[in-house]
Amino acid sequence: MVKNYIIGIDLGATNIKIGLIRKRRIVLRAVVPTATFGIKENLIAGLSNAASGLFLEADITKNNVAGIGIGVPGPVDFSRGVVHFFPNIKGWCNVALKSIMQKKTHLPVVIDNDANLMSLAETRIGAAIGLKNVIGITLGTGVGGGIIINGELYRGSSFCAGEAGHIPLNEAGPKCNCGGRACIERYVGNRYILRNVRKTFGKGINLEALSRLAHQGNAKAIGIWNGVACHLGVGLSGIINFLNPDAVVIGGGVSNAGKFIFDKAREVIKERSMPTQAKTVKILKAKLGNDAGMIGAALLVEETLVKNEK
Repeated sequence: MVKNYIIGIDLGATNIKIGLIRKRRIVLRAVVPTATFGIKENLIAGLSNAASGLFLEADITKNNVAGIGIGVPGPVDFSRGVVHFFPNIKGWCNVALKSIMQKKTHLPVVIDNDANLMSLAETRIGAAIGLKNVIGITLGTGVGGGIIINGELYRGSSFCAGEAGHIPLNEAGPKCNCGGRACIERYVGNRYILRNVRKTFGKGINLEALSRLAHQGNAKAIGIWNGVACHLGVGLSGIINFLNPDAVVIGGGVSNAGKFIFDKAREVIKERSMPTQAKTVKILKAKLGNDAGMIGAALLVEETLVKNEK
């Protein structure tokens, strides 16, 4: 039987997105708040059940499915499929997620960092298609990064490369969930933006409302976004100087602020990066949006299976 389908899962600190994918297109999807599941055992069971639910809705069987790809918001041992920990989800430490999911679903499973999968998707079929050297940045609850070198994912010696959100911006600063201090994530992650919003406005509003206020010319809202973009631009300048990529692709919910993120970040990068690197790098908004993680997970299944068959 031809295995036309792949399950792509994007496990985020806020939401879990699960897609049934055929020929790199999502044909069915489900979105569930991560907090719904509570402890990790319930969450893992939820992933398996959600995948089975898509099979039923699509009227297919496991025999039609090539495998499951899972993107996770933290460092993972790609070769063994073991999650080291999640900076923004409690209770995960050295969890053999690949093995557990394979036993539950009886399907091949591959697992990688979610920002790696976003970077893979945007390089293969998104904003950076055709480029060889690309940095992917995801701006959400956490800040992730993926590295594409000569068209291939670079994972590092322990498969943990690309943790852009945990590059420190100063010698001293606010403590981060990763255990470090003054990490980029502590300045541009959505939790910290919203905390700044409450301090500035005296009440809580979401990021969409903050963007609307900025578009309306609200000086306080514009000031918050400028601060986020400046910190992001400084962090990216170091990455650009070090790796000299063709492009940096920025996605995730925070990137939906649009020009209030991109214009200022580009300005800072031009000022702070070395001239040659700054001149050649493209700063691009991700094209695949919230689907990038699911599509990247499916691409990982495709490319891993092809390599294993050779």
